[in-house]
Amino acid sequence: MTLDCRLYLITPPSLPDLAAFGRQLARALEGGDVAALQIRLKDVSDDVVAAAVQALSPIARARDVAVILNDRPDLAARLDCDGVHVGQGDTPYAAARKLMGKDRMVGVTCHDSRHLAMEAAEAGADYVAFGAFFPTTTKDAPIVAEPDILSIWQETMEVPCVAIGGIIADNAAGLATAGADFLAVSGGVWAHPEGPDAAVAALNAAIAEGLAARG
Repeated sequence: MTLDCRLYLITPPSLPDLAAFGRQLARALEGGDVAALQIRLKDVSDDVVAAAVQALSPIARARDVAVILNDRPDLAARLDCDGVHVGQGDTPYAAARKLMGKDRMVGVTCHDSRHLAMEAAEAGADYVAFGAFFPTTTKDAPIVAEPDILSIWQETMEVPCVAIGGIIADNAAGLATAGADFLAVSGGVWAHPEGPDAAVAALNAAIAEGLAARG
């Protein structure tokens, strides 16, 4: 069992002011350790996605934060992202891998299903994502996952798992204890009343507390 857990930031679903969000992102990354940034924009054109990737990638990569695009392996490959994340209703894993090649990351949403996760892992996915663990306003998430799915996964599989859905500093520790390798957070950072840097700092503190309990 690994004893590590890191933050995985997800953008808001809409970024009407890219320059302002770029400043928010830079501020968030000043708050502490972040492993990855997923650019997840809904119902926008390819040009808008491309503009977001081009604006945000330098900010992330300057701090060794991987850039992952949601849903679109074709764009992720063309825009030189570090990886892509696909859901069960998006591009199938095999097609995403073919577009991305073997050296980039492909992650797969698996909801509350170990069966789906094992299929993805055996096919070669770089990580699987379970959730939602808590109510979320960022994404329509009818499925509720229980923390024990993280523990069982951690005990039986090598492929990293991501916990997603309604995660904030106040509920993050338990997911780190349960066995999450990454905590995917969106609103819990961008809507934090004290700013995104305070949110990242608080989330990292909660992760450390959770890992201490796991150990």
